Amino acid sequence: MWNPNRMMSEDCLYLNVWVPPTPRPQSLAVMVWIYGGGFYSGSSSLDVYDGRYLAYSEKVVVVSMNYRVGAFGFLALNGSSEAPGNVGLLDQRLALQWVQENIPFFGGNPKQVTIFGESAGGASVGMHVLSPDSRPFFTRAIMQSGVPNTPWATVSFDEARRRATLLGKLVGCSEGNDTELVDCLRNKHPQELIDQEWQVLPYSSLFRFSFVPVIDGVFLPDTPEAMINSGNFKYTQIMLGVNQDEGSYFLLYGAPGFSKDNESLISREDFLEGVKMGVPHANEIGLEAVILQYTDWMDENNPQKNRDAMDDIVGDQNVICPLQHFARSYAQHTSLHTQPGAPQTWPGLSGWE
Repeated sequence: MWNPNRMMSEDCLYLNVWVPPTPRPQSLAVMVWIYGGGFYSGSSSLDVYDGRYLAYSEKVVVVSMNYRVGAFGFLALNGSSEAPGNVGLLDQRLALQWVQENIPFFGGNPKQVTIFGESAGGASVGMHVLSPDSRPFFTRAIMQSGVPNTPWATVSFDEARRRATLLGKLVGCSEGNDTELVDCLRNKHPQELIDQEWQVLPYSSLFRFSFVPVIDGVFLPDTPEAMINSGNFKYTQIMLGVNQDEGSYFLLYGAPGFSKDNESLISREDFLEGVKMGVPHANEIGLEAVILQYTDWMDENNPQKNRDAMDDIVGDQNVICPLQHFARSYAQHTSLHTQPGAPQTWPGLSGWE
């Protein structure tokens, strides 16, 4: 389902449009999909993202776009204008601009554009909610299992530069200034860069990705956390949501004792080692607090409970808790609409109303 169904190529910046069947639609709501994939993979051409079903069933115009991922979309070197960082997000914004200018020709209403995405796509949606220059190009937003303030979605410019420089060394581009480094990287085969991307992460961890959006002071004027807390975002209607077992997928990629070939019934030792990978920035006191919170102390050696606790730890830290914080902070700065109760159908009685 997630494997590419097209030949991979750097000639990739296309978008797709689906419209409901005849009669020719006019002024329909528009939904623009941004795929996930940890900012290192993904494609709008995957069968699971086929927009025809949504367009047909909901009578909306559906749009999806490709954007550059990995080092191709998020390499950042402040000494080179050719590698400013966040060009993958700029690809998305350009698609949103295209929608504003051209969607009326497909029967869509440019004033009714909802952007929605999942995982890194949800984080991308949130970054457009934050980015001042993106705000005019959509109306509403839906974030599914991903928000911009999650710990894996952004890095500082210093960390982005460290990763870019290390990637250069790994592929033999270690000499010269930033401009020369970019020129050298451009002359490498794309697959060579892809093969080395994962080597630039600073530590062994779960749910972390090599090249992601950077706090550049332009697309993102400040950290997502600071912008959310200060109310520096687009004021509109948003929808957010998570799923059960948000951490389970990522446990298969390195968590001790986990494997797709068995039930991953892990030992207590595997659990304790996995906690260190699941919360890599925590000190010893923090690790002890996590272990205390997520352990069933009446049955601490139960392999199934240890497995499920690891799922909860990784899912809570990387998806659920950041999303809840985003929702609470957003609500504090915007008006809250509630559904009033239905009027009484029976007359009130004194003492029983």
